[in-house]
Amino acid sequence: MSEHTEADPSPYADVPTPYADVETTLRDEFAGVHSATTVTRCVEAAHYGALEVTGYAHPSLVERIARKHLHVLALVASERG
Repeated sequence: MSEHTEADPSPYADVPTPYADVETTLRDEFAGVHSATTVTRCVEAAHYGALEVTGYAHPSLVERIARKHLHVLALVASERG
């Protein structure tokens, strides 16, 4: 999976979400590793995954899931060279 550019932002980029702080934290943590778009997509995927499995997506759960996704993506990218 390749990194996407920031040229195609979400139409909802300016709308605050319950996960805005989570995205900010993870963007800072993974700066230089993943783009902001990748972080946002992982947070969104974590949100929907948590809803599917538990019926609720608390920000701390979403953050933990998204962080794991981002670590795995970084590992795969490093293995590719």
